[in-house]
Amino acid sequence: MAEDLLIDTRLLEKLERLTIQWQKSLGGLVGGDNTSRFGGAGQEFLDHRQFHHGDELRDVNWRAFMRLEKLFLKVFHLEPRIPVRILFDVSPSMATGAGDGTLSKFDYARKLAAAVCYVGLVRLDSITLQPFSDRLGDGLSVGGGRQRFQPAVRYLSALKPGGKTNFLQCARDFLTKFPQAGLTIVISDFFDEADCDKPLQYLADFGHELILIHVWADDDREPAWEGELDLEDAESGARLQLPFGEDARVSYTAAFDEFSAHLREVALRNGGRYVSLSTSNPVEDAIFGPMVRSGALQ
Repeated sequence: MAEDLLIDTRLLEKLERLTIQWQKSLGGLVGGDNTSRFGGAGQEFLDHRQFHHGDELRDVNWRAFMRLEKLFLKVFHLEPRIPVRILFDVSPSMATGAGDGTLSKFDYARKLAAAVCYVGLVRLDSITLQPFSDRLGDGLSVGGGRQRFQPAVRYLSALKPGGKTNFLQCARDFLTKFPQAGLTIVISDFFDEADCDKPLQYLADFGHELILIHVWADDDREPAWEGELDLEDAESGARLQLPFGEDARVSYTAAFDEFSAHLREVALRNGGRYVSLSTSNPVEDAIFGPMVRSGALQ
């Protein structure tokens, strides 16, 4: 089956007990799994209040009326469903990192996106899978339960890397396409010739809650290279020749760690979350380890 290429049945069963968590109070449709403090129609009983003209008769507690001859309305937890959008990086830099049994960043990110999508569908969240590189690709919106998971997997399986990362343009297009604020999960290596701080801040400023999932290969942080290197940029095709030794490796790792810390700061200062995931860490361990500890999933 196509979905077995991304996620196996055993992992799906374990994902059943997880929920996508958001932190902001965002207006949305009734449904979803995260309860609010407001009374309304829902599934979990909250309290009673007196009946007023215009209230729904179907919500009257008729048993109480038979005993007390007064009309009381049953009030339930209102469970707001907010839109969950997974911004998925399909730029060529994501296709790197494969080797020695390790997935490329692209394939690793597809598995993560499939897992998060499944968790949301089980809890009746509305999920949009939105690829991006130099522009937004054709996305897919699914909802209505786990039976919609197969179309999502087929969609993810058909994605191919392409384009050149342009976070700023994609953020502008995203805000035009999705004016309603929601939970925005960005899965990317965040490599862009321009700073990705400004576009991510745009998304937060327009009310979108951010979960940044930073996917990186071990070579991204600590390259195993040595000697005179002839490097080619995976996206621009630009070539660079330079010597690379132990001092350069230390500086490179320090720069990467500083970059990661900056991404984390962008997320946290806007009330979001940041998750750093190496592709050498199995997907299941990443989900039930760093992603749960971050509060993105619970």
